[in-house]
Amino acid sequence: MLMTREKRPAIRTLRGWAISVLQEAGAIRECEEHGWMQDRGDPDARERAFAVARQDPPAGISAQAAAIAIAEVLELIGDTCPECPGGT
Repeated sequence: MLMTREKRPAIRTLRGWAISVLQEAGAIRECEEHGWMQDRGDPDARERAFAVARQDPPAGISAQAAAIAIAEVLELIGDTCPECPGGT
């Protein structure tokens, strides 16, 4: 049986790529009601995202620049939705 690796959709910005990788790794999630990104606080998921950045960065981007993009996105995302009552 032929196994193929699913290709990620084309992302136009490095930030968009980083968000996609973080979502796939389970490090961030989207508030279902308002759409805000939320940090899940899962260190294993974060490490998976950094591993993808180091091992499979976007074309033309160094592994270091990809890892920096992951870190920058994580710095901007909180763990609560600012619009949800009680900040869930």
